[in-house]
Amino acid sequence: MRKSIFITGGASGIGRAVAQKFGAEGWFVGLADIDESGMTATEALLPGGYSFAVRLDVRDRAAWDRALAAFATAAGGRIDAVFNNAGIPIGGPIVDLTVDEVERTLDINLKGVIFGAQAAYPWLKASAPGSCLLNTASAAGIYGSKGASVYSATKFGVRAITESLDAEWAEDSINVRDLMPAFIDTPLLDHTSNRGTNEDIRGRVVAAGLEISPVSDVADAAWAAVHGERLHTTVGKTARRLAFAAKWMPGRLRKQMQAAGGALGGKAG
Repeated sequence: MRKSIFITGGASGIGRAVAQKFGAEGWFVGLADIDESGMTATEALLPGGYSFAVRLDVRDRAAWDRALAAFATAAGGRIDAVFNNAGIPIGGPIVDLTVDEVERTLDINLKGVIFGAQAAYPWLKASAPGSCLLNTASAAGIYGSKGASVYSATKFGVRAITESLDAEWAEDSINVRDLMPAFIDTPLLDHTSNRGTNEDIRGRVVAAGLEISPVSDVADAAWAAVHGERLHTTVGKTARRLAFAAKWMPGRLRKQMQAAGGALGGKAG
């Protein structure tokens, strides 16, 4: 039977790249997003007849159940992997962020992952062993950086969810994994980090001298994570260096973070 994967944030960026990777490997691909035209564009890149798209706001718990049930029907009755990928960026000094910005980020980046895990569980249990919940965390979930407090909080949360469910779902033979990419070449880099700045994230990353990894690297990492044993998979040199420093040189890393400008932080005049 053809395996299937359900991907949130499937209209662009990491979601689109992972959809292409799994589609090329013969999987039936489900796309979920609020951007319907973007999902149509993603579907055009996939093998004909082997995809399904549904509009989903990951903040809506009941909508999760409806979306997964519809996808399972289209996929032949089973779901082998769910990729909790939908997320938004936010950056800047914490005192400058609006209530709406903070709540929207928490709702999409963290609550959306929790709701996705709840909804995915019965489907992944039914297709175990070998089924997988894959979450998009971030290098920001390795060590918090200046100007990224709220974003880092959500990604530390995703990391914690991954570790907790890895233990909680082991008896059901469901694999739980996450990806920890640094800066990836997706449309999110062209957004501003908050309403108080007119400078896009890409400009700050380039100015900080940090590398931007191709999105195909994340797609390859997602494939390896679903099929491998590694709990957390870092993607990109920045993420790998950060993980090394957090483990082996925490004092030095702390001083570097205090001195850094913050790729997501600050205001542009």
